[in-house]
Amino acid sequence: MGTFAFKMPDIGEGVVEGEVVEWMVAVGDTVKEDDPILSVMTDKATVEIPSPVDGKVLSIVGEAGDTLPVGVVCIEFEVEGDGNASAAAEAPAAEPEAKPEPKAEPAPAPKAEPAPAPKPEPVAAPAVQRAPGTKALSSPAVRQRARQANIDLNMVAGSGPAGRISHADLDAHIAGGASGASRSRPMGASARTELNGTEEIKVIGLRRKIAEGMISSYSTIPHFSYFEEVDVTALEELRQHLNATRPEGAPKLTYLPFIMQALVKALGERPECNALYDDDSNVVTRHEAVNLGIATQTDRGLFVPVVQHVEAMDIWQSAEEMMRVTSATRDGKATAEDLAGSTFTITSLGRLGGLGATPIINKPEVGILGVHNAKDRAVVKDGNIVIRRIMNLSSSWDHRVVDGHDGASLVQLVKSYLEHPATIFM
Repeated sequence: MGTFAFKMPDIGEGVVEGEVVEWMVAVGDTVKEDDPILSVMTDKATVEIPSPVDGKVLSIVGEAGDTLPVGVVCIEFEVEGDGNASAAAEAPAAEPEAKPEPKAEPAPAPKAEPAPAPKPEPVAAPAVQRAPGTKALSSPAVRQRARQANIDLNMVAGSGPAGRISHADLDAHIAGGASGASRSRPMGASARTELNGTEEIKVIGLRRKIAEGMISSYSTIPHFSYFEEVDVTALEELRQHLNATRPEGAPKLTYLPFIMQALVKALGERPECNALYDDDSNVVTRHEAVNLGIATQTDRGLFVPVVQHVEAMDIWQSAEEMMRVTSATRDGKATAEDLAGSTFTITSLGRLGGLGATPIINKPEVGILGVHNAKDRAVVKDGNIVIRRIMNLSSSWDHRVVDGHDGASLVQLVKSYLEHPATIFM
């Protein structure tokens, strides 16, 4: 048997280090070549690293949140053959020859000591109760194993931070050694007892990147926000008509493709809002292309996949490409190209709705549009109280380079196009 020392690989041009997101193996595990062993986050992407060999894990270096430089040995395997590193420990130095000692009187026989008490059986880590409606957290490798075993991860108890499910948790569930994690707690089911426990969750990986990005954006950009409500009654009628008559294979239209097309026209009239600001060089770069970031919530955190060149698309193409990049992002299959190059971002709170929000700008962009759900409301129209479908919009702007008038004008243009949807296509 030999030892195979595996070094942190070069996982991207210009990448010199990576942050450990999750070890998918533990010391003592037996792995096959190409089995995922480590998830690493760089400044560019999160990458799963496969095992280079068949073998048994002897040692691993680094915990979740630690940064490892490219080229450092991060894991060692016991393999058949010689391996690539010496597994033999250095032979211990020869001990000096012992001098003969004078014979001593035999010591009295020691009294028999009581047998040690049996060690208690190890207690499994407690399952974390997930809040109702939240998804089970796990790595892509764990999700793939669960799918292959036809196991619902929402029924698996996770012992990691925030209930994250590891390979060991899944193994315990399969073996029948873990209780299922409930989807929600029925009303009145919890005992009326005081709870004093705490849980420390290390901010690592994508969550740390999000935190750093938000701090950078909010601490360096003077945000100003602007709110408006939009009567989308006519838009809803058009949307339902188009969905009822859509071509075969075409995606079902939500409001977002219409908002994307309305933004194309509005940004054409307000080019100062479709721009990136390099605050190191004090240069604003305005873009002719409208590349819209779509803020997308996943079980791994918030990503912003990008629909490139919306100005060259029709309503159906916008919907199809938006569905492609957001679905790929949720499934963990988005490419680096899918997640880069946005010039303006839309963030939709969807069914959570709300009356307003103050979205944080996706730096180095200079504006962001927040979309809330549409509801039927009683409004005054031509002196009469009528029921209309109303949607709220929120926006934030970089006040260093976008004046209040310009940001408000952009929102008013979007409002006009959505309230008179035929003008979107003229």
